[in-house]
Amino acid sequence: MTTTVGALPEILVAHLTSWTGGWPPAIPATITGNPRNAQPGWDGRIHPLTGVIDPAGRALIGVPPEREAAVRDAAAGAGSDLDALLTALPAALDRPDHVVYAGTFRWTTTPAPLADVGEWIEANDPVVPDWLRPFGGRVLIVRDAAGSYVAGVGIKRHDGNGHELSVGTEPAARGRGLARRLVAQAARALLDDGIVATYLHDPANVASARVAEAAGFPDLGWRVLGMFAPAEFDDNTVGEA
Repeated sequence: MTTTVGALPEILVAHLTSWTGGWPPAIPATITGNPRNAQPGWDGRIHPLTGVIDPAGRALIGVPPEREAAVRDAAAGAGSDLDALLTALPAALDRPDHVVYAGTFRWTTTPAPLADVGEWIEANDPVVPDWLRPFGGRVLIVRDAAGSYVAGVGIKRHDGNGHELSVGTEPAARGRGLARRLVAQAARALLDDGIVATYLHDPANVASARVAEAAGFPDLGWRVLGMFAPAEFDDNTVGEA
């Protein structure tokens, strides 16, 4: 049985608290000076903004501690207008050339009961494609009859309570349901270790949304916030199926 805090699983609340630096969310936002935002993330890069918006429009926004005062000033100037706050965030975080991105945020404690299809191997195995290698640790892949990679899932290990899944399938192997089975299999493995699985994607990525739904990650109206330089935008918002 999943323990809950209010209407949310306890493990999800623990993840959101660690990842964004605060709880509960508020309108327009709970602003926290989170040391994690001043340190390298899962990919070795600094992410000066991490945030989520719940279905009621309440937001949690974590920023480097040294920028907390400036962001709070921006929040005060925005009043109850979250969009105005998001527009002001790049300047408040001293990155005026960056853009704030809002994507779809999904999570599950009940992955779809789809049959396992992948095998776990180390990310530095020669068969692993370049896009999966930066995830590190173990990745979940499918090989074809010749032993070549055709699909895989990487894990963004954000903290000890929540990990994010990212899936990709080679074009020739799409349409076979591999992505949804891999995502569900990876989510079950994480839950067995007491970790909630999350799945983020661009709202316009219909293929990725279908994979998430089929794997047991419903769209409950949550959004994720990130801030990127224009050149980084595509690398951080992909959601391939």
